[in-house]
Amino acid sequence: MSLTALAMLVAAACYSGFQWTVRVVVYPQFAMVGRAEFAAYELAHQRRITWTVGPLFAALVAASTAVTLRAPAHTAGWLPWAADALTALILAVTAMGAVPLHRALSTGFDAGAHRRLLAVDTVRLLAAMANVGVAAVLLAQSAR
Repeated sequence: MSLTALAMLVAAACYSGFQWTVRVVVYPQFAMVGRAEFAAYELAHQRRITWTVGPLFAALVAASTAVTLRAPAHTAGWLPWAADALTALILAVTAMGAVPLHRALSTGFDAGAHRRLLAVDTVRLLAAMANVGVAAVLLAQSAR
């Protein structure tokens, strides 16, 4: 069994669990916050969520880089690159989609921006789940 593949699976699974929580619990509740309180709520969310997602992003990048640099034996050569591509997609969608939408929401609730945030977050969730699948296959193949 490859330790880099195991690290990839752990990092991908942890991030995916986080992403499920954000998509199913956190973001839908934005619409329930009063308009007068929303800007302060959003700014607090941004400050607090960074402490959770930052280490998860770092672990995901480190693990996907590790499986690419030290591809586990007996694994399909495209799998590490798929892990890299999915990790890059998650980071790109965050930087170019979620972050600007959070900035827009930090001035007050906007239903359109909220809908777009949910859509962007769905892309991140799907990429996160695919990354778990890739990591699981990497680990399974490396155990042969």
